[in-house]
Amino acid sequence: ILGDCTVLEHNFSHVMPQFFGSIISTIIIAVSLFFFNCKLAVAALWVLPIALIIVGCSGKVQRGISRRKRKVVLAQEEGFQEYLETVKDLKSYNAEDTYVESLKEKMDNLEKESFRAELGTSVFVISASCILRLGIGTVALVGASLLVKGQIDIMIFFMFILVVSRIYEPMQGTLMNLAAIISQDVNVERMNEITNYPVQSGDGSLDVNSYDLEFDKVAFSYVKGENVLTDVSFTAKQGEVTALIGPSGGGKSTVSKLAARFYDADKGTIKLGGRDISTINPENLLSAYSIVFQDVTLFNNTVMENIRIGKKDATDEEVIAAAKLAHCDEFVEKMPDKYNTHIEQGGANVSGGQKQRLCIARAIAVKPQILLMDEPAASLDPVATMQLEETMFELKEDYSIIIVTHNMQQAARASDYTAFFYLGDLIEYDETKKIFQDAALQSTSDYVSGRFG
Repeated sequence: ILGDCTVLEHNFSHVMPQFFGSIISTIIIAVSLFFFNCKLAVAALWVLPIALIIVGCSGKVQRGISRRKRKVVLAQEEGFQEYLETVKDLKSYNAEDTYVESLKEKMDNLEKESFRAELGTSVFVISASCILRLGIGTVALVGASLLVKGQIDIMIFFMFILVVSRIYEPMQGTLMNLAAIISQDVNVERMNEITNYPVQSGDGSLDVNSYDLEFDKVAFSYVKGENVLTDVSFTAKQGEVTALIGPSGGGKSTVSKLAARFYDADKGTIKLGGRDISTINPENLLSAYSIVFQDVTLFNNTVMENIRIGKKDATDEEVIAAAKLAHCDEFVEKMPDKYNTHIEQGGANVSGGQKQRLCIARAIAVKPQILLMDEPAASLDPVATMQLEETMFELKEDYSIIIVTHNMQQAARASDYTAFFYLGDLIEYDETKKIFQDAALQSTSDYVSGRFG
């Protein structure tokens, strides 16, 4: 995005003004020449439209060149970004040298593609420039002929020779600018993919009867034709803990994103309190949610402000109360400045489990009607996991809690047997019953088995 914006900014600020300035000045001079002698004017200007047509007709080729170069540029940039983010893992597997070699190969590919791109563009620009120079020759020939016949005087002849020796210089820059304008179409296409993406809309009010969340025969795919969810139906009731379990790739996290309307379902309906969430404005809908993601994020700010970020008007007492519910106080009290301790960017000075608990505290501080928790215990030790389960028991009377996990034992304890849905391949009831019993459940009468994805 930054690269595309830089190209567009440069072209709109520098290339286009020069392009139109050169065109306008050339037109003014061209019109003036016809007042002196039409034949010489035609001899001087016939090359201009031909040169412009040559560069203008190169659009298809230049766009293809730009797309290939952009692809190689992105491969290199993504390679460097990935290297910076994963250098610790690469070192741990002694794979750094191999990865660096692949980066060098990507750099070589970019160098070669850049050379091809410059060569491809220059073929058209240089060809058009050569055509321009023919104008000097035609003016000399036509002018000499007219001078011999006595149809012009020597001063007019020299004036035209002087003008054509200067008029083609700005036009040569115009041809280069035209090539740059044509090649920017690829950058514009990429930006349009973002600006033309369908905007979610809906009613501004969140007028619902309850906070029961119902999925009714929902289907969804990130890539067309590759369904992640197929015919998913369940109801997460208000005042209960609903556990969504299943294997990796079963669509558990996708369900939580659909529930919060990060995406719209391809088929079926998702209802909140009996109302289709696709009719509710996304920002208003999210005011009823708090979400703890699998990949937690902390900001470069104090502990207090990191928890308060979801509810800016929360008092210090409310923040501390949320932190205690998430059992953050156990480690925050040991920090140098306690709740005023500064968290480094990305949470570099806290552990993974501490990050997780701070994000849970942040979600609790919002006091939502629906609390979505995607693998909330992924970075927690067994004791912290048990504490989290206790917290959910305390909160479930006030909130609808949906927990996404692949840990069936944790789901069994956390759900308190209120709701337990399996997302994954078709499993027979007897096999499902055995899985639930192995998870230390007392009964399976209230549980649903079948194909949910």
